[in-house]
Amino acid sequence: MTRTGTHARTRVRAVVAATAALTAAGAVLAGCAPPNDVGRDGRTIVRYWMWDSSQMPGYQQCADDFEAANDDIEIRIEQYGWDDYWTQLTASFVAENAPDVFVDHTAHFGKFVVLDQILDISDRVEADGVDLDQYQDGLTSLWTGPDGESLYGLPKDWDTEALFYNTAMIEEAGYSAEDLWELEWNPTDGGSFEELVAALTVDANGVRGNQEGFDADNVATYGLGFNGSGGAFGQTQWSPFALGNDWQYADQNPWGTEFYYGDDEFTETISWWRSLIEKGYMPPLAQATSGVNQMETLGAGGYAMIVEGAWNARAVSELAGIEAQVAPTPIGPSGQRASVFNGLSDAIWSGTPNPDEAWRWVSYLGSPDCQDVMADSGRIFPAIRTSTDTAIEVFEGLGIDAEAFAVHVDDGTTVPTQISDRFAQIDTIMLPALDSVMAFDAEPDTLVGANDRVNALFDDD
Repeated sequence: MTRTGTHARTRVRAVVAATAALTAAGAVLAGCAPPNDVGRDGRTIVRYWMWDSSQMPGYQQCADDFEAANDDIEIRIEQYGWDDYWTQLTASFVAENAPDVFVDHTAHFGKFVVLDQILDISDRVEADGVDLDQYQDGLTSLWTGPDGESLYGLPKDWDTEALFYNTAMIEEAGYSAEDLWELEWNPTDGGSFEELVAALTVDANGVRGNQEGFDADNVATYGLGFNGSGGAFGQTQWSPFALGNDWQYADQNPWGTEFYYGDDEFTETISWWRSLIEKGYMPPLAQATSGVNQMETLGAGGYAMIVEGAWNARAVSELAGIEAQVAPTPIGPSGQRASVFNGLSDAIWSGTPNPDEAWRWVSYLGSPDCQDVMADSGRIFPAIRTSTDTAIEVFEGLGIDAEAFAVHVDDGTTVPTQISDRFAQIDTIMLPALDSVMAFDAEPDTLVGANDRVNALFDDD
């Protein structure tokens, strides 16, 4: 989806960068000072980076509206694919040629703070009277520093997880959309959720997973798909189950220093999750990570259901060849559903030559003026409450049961994303540990040792 017109094409540069060229590009940039180019009509240029191409039209509209009200600033948007984005951003920090403003993610936020790569905006927020209460509860805290007072971004959106499913397969298995709202799960026998997964699984002979004669070694459609072991985060893999089993990532959030990947509530969850592979209800890890996106496999009929995030709510309605819908994650042993509550913000590079102009753009991105535009785009759930309400109406108009995502916000069953300045190191430990477990090369109790190694990262604190 692209915005049409010569004006938009010249101002929105979608950058497709080859990985092999990144090192050379970084070397070229290393000799450059931060750009302070003058735009059209003498305007100050604010460079803005993002990774999601589907959101570019909406943010270009925000830029157009912002420029109309601020005739001294020109916004230049650059878009990179997810993997290239972080590589390019790191190279630009080293080269001291980073964008003035960029979309930040909780998985990277912690290291940016401790390395002083982004600006604390708390003074500007206070000076301008920005109403932080307008955002959904818990989102602003994702962007606070270790001191609990500094703030490094304004919330721009939020996401939770849900069950994405093939409606025809649900009906053929004897279930209704309403039934999926009543599902319960436990780590002992999987509850009514596992019963559904079994009924949705069909072998090459047309026998279902809950029928006699089912061939677990010759499956045509898996009842539940997945896209990897999930590593330290497990957002669209095991998180709805573990968090619904009275488990938490760490002793506190943000900035936890003791992690709980070795707790019984976690290891028993992983043990159950892995058992779905043994039963033939979920594909082997090697198949799940063979390079085919789980959304594509859902669309192709290889999976009947997957756990996915709200950022793909629009995409599920656009799957070719099937009718798909969403339902909330199941109720766990805690007596409640659970979902990671993640979101994005816009960060200001600490080396920007234009901090005041960058702040004005960030402030606008965090305002109802821009977030209402994004709500109307039907691509995200904006962080501002009133904009969220608009987005829900837009998604419902597209035939997407947006309440499946919003129910977590409404019922208070969200768990904020775990923030740590060492999350990359934690994932370096937990990803291979969980890969080994899910590949049946190790047992779930080996996660206790992996957790010990994670906590050793904080021994000097």
